[in-house]
Amino acid sequence: MGVSIGFVPTMGALHQGHISLLETAKKNCSLVVCSIFVNPTQFNDKADFDNYPVTIESDIDKLERAGCDVLFLPTVTEMYPQGETVNGKYNLGYLETVLEGKYRPGHFQGVCQVVHRLLNIIPANNLYLGQKDYQQCMVIKKMMQLTKINTNVIICPTLREDDGLAMSSRNMRLNETERKKSAAIFEALSFIKKNIVPGDINPLKKQVFLRLAENGFKPDYVEIASADNLSIIDEWDGKIKLVALIAAFNGKVRLIDNLLLQ
Repeated sequence: MGVSIGFVPTMGALHQGHISLLETAKKNCSLVVCSIFVNPTQFNDKADFDNYPVTIESDIDKLERAGCDVLFLPTVTEMYPQGETVNGKYNLGYLETVLEGKYRPGHFQGVCQVVHRLLNIIPANNLYLGQKDYQQCMVIKKMMQLTKINTNVIICPTLREDDGLAMSSRNMRLNETERKKSAAIFEALSFIKKNIVPGDINPLKKQVFLRLAENGFKPDYVEIASADNLSIIDEWDGKIKLVALIAAFNGKVRLIDNLLLQ
């Protein structure tokens, strides 16, 4: 039998959510590779890129304790020897027009570009991703279909703090007051799950959007979509599997989360 490689791509600032991906990879593969690379081509806001947390020494310590076999730590020049131009060559279709694709133009082209390059370097059997980035997971699957990369995509559950906040590297940028307030995003998703009924679901979306705004958030969107293809649902037949998705600024930090509703 050959070596089976499990790969966990990250941008560093590692937390228990990342470690859970590594632990799952370790159970299923004989060799576990983690990459740390803050990818400049997926940031459509330079300030967000400049402020992205970098904690490399702590990250390496966490990887060692988690039993990671290989850390790939490339420079920007190594990943983009011809420069960082994103040429929009991945035909992502509808997925690039809604939600994160709408509010972060060019973001998913950058994601596809870097994951494609990483998978050309690391011959992974399995690629491990977190469900918190729901749309990104779908985009990466689409990119792999387009490029015919023969790697299995394994989506792992979102890990949460005790108050429900989805674990994220960006949480490090929240001050104490903002951090306490951030639990309201998961509460909003849970409210949608509890209160959704067949029929017109736009009033529910609007109610949650306004509630977040009244609590001091600046929401980009509160949406309910098909869990299978992210088509936006306004009238629910009670049968289609749904996912609720929220993106909102808490101060200067933009947080995203989602929750499957059935």
